[in-house]
Amino acid sequence: MTSTAAARALGHSPQPAASAIARALADAFLETPSWTRPELMAAGARVLGARRRWLGPVVDEILGDLVRAPHDSPRLLATLIEDSPAFREGVSKAAARRAPQQIHYRPLAPQHPPALSHPLDPEPPLPRLRTLPELAALLDLSLGHLEWLADTKNWNRRARPGSLHHYRYEWRTRPGRVPRLLEVPEDRMRRTQRALLDQLLSRIPANDAAHGFLPGRSAVTGAARHVASDIVISLDLTTFFARVTATRIYGTLRQAGYDEQIAHAITGLCTNAVPPRVLAAMPPGGSPEERFALRRALAASHLPQGAPSSPMLANLAVRRLDSRLTGWAEKAEASYTRYADDLTFSGSGVIARRPDAFVRGVRRIIADEGHIANPAKTRVRRQGTRQAVTGIVVNQHPNLSRVEFDRLKAILHNCAVHGPAAQNRSDASDFRAHLLGRISWVESLNPGRGAKLRREFSRIDWGSP
Repeated sequence: MTSTAAARALGHSPQPAASAIARALADAFLETPSWTRPELMAAGARVLGARRRWLGPVVDEILGDLVRAPHDSPRLLATLIEDSPAFREGVSKAAARRAPQQIHYRPLAPQHPPALSHPLDPEPPLPRLRTLPELAALLDLSLGHLEWLADTKNWNRRARPGSLHHYRYEWRTRPGRVPRLLEVPEDRMRRTQRALLDQLLSRIPANDAAHGFLPGRSAVTGAARHVASDIVISLDLTTFFARVTATRIYGTLRQAGYDEQIAHAITGLCTNAVPPRVLAAMPPGGSPEERFALRRALAASHLPQGAPSSPMLANLAVRRLDSRLTGWAEKAEASYTRYADDLTFSGSGVIARRPDAFVRGVRRIIADEGHIANPAKTRVRRQGTRQAVTGIVVNQHPNLSRVEFDRLKAILHNCAVHGPAAQNRSDASDFRAHLLGRISWVESLNPGRGAKLRREFSRIDWGSP
């Protein structure tokens, strides 16, 4: 006899505590055959006796936090459920109506325990790493080199300048804005981060809203989600990589299933704390508040802008942000995508009628997740104006703006008339490949315009000085 049936037999309705409901949901979630939204929704409805309105947002938050089922951490899952704002609000409202949530089903134990205590195999499988020597072998390093590169005690930050440092630093000034710091890994560190990206990080699934730096996704696939909308809203996150902390990366790797020592070492390999001498050399630009915030973020261990592993890790570390923004967009009958630090929302329903209220909600979620939206880069564009997503016009179909097309056509024309050397004003190491890449980009958006640029390119004499 279930607890619910026993209580009814005694003539009263049970009123389980919120923690008991959360534990019942956690056990039911871990009982599902696959860690997917439909399975979790069905399991939750079975526990609650119906598909409650707040269940969907709770499931979305859990999937944003946990890449796969935490079979070895049921208490963690129950805590995440109980801490969910949607769960707390739903239970509180039910209690206020004097109709508290009931537990209609409670599994005695998960029926699908993991065969291994390490990552469950997605496609392709994650490497099963249990010891630091195994991680070192995966990266083709000795154990000593692994510990030196990981630098988990931040010796590099306090050491004098020299050849043993893992990064070199380049400040980039931006008129009227806070400067940007490029943290460029030295050769051995860059090779190690690239190996981590190829062998491990790229195999951890990112949120569906992410379209940057992922196989099969691009700025074009992201922009295509916003074509022919009544309204397109764009926001930009400030100091995006610097605000993804080592703590967040460590948590992401633990959620992916890696043991503490492995997650700790990988976090050290992929994060960096900028030395005080570099921060002291920050060039002018930005307000005092912006400069202070940037120094503070760079002084702590964070994702370095310039490392090959940073874009993918940033995608993984903001899964929860993406899940919450996806849920917020769905409530407003809108679509949401993110390309690195560019956030885009579009739709023709609630979002079009109340864009200001929608943006305020987005900003609250962003701040709650530890990021800041740049107020100077928030754009609200309706039909009748040029709607652009990451530089791609989306009013009717993905397209290149006329200004960008004319600019590239003029460069190709001048290359044909005056020679390509004089037009390489960006000092591209391979200007020919640079132009071909830009033409291919246009072809992916507008084949007709791309063909015109190809014809112009064919007129260039690459043998001229």
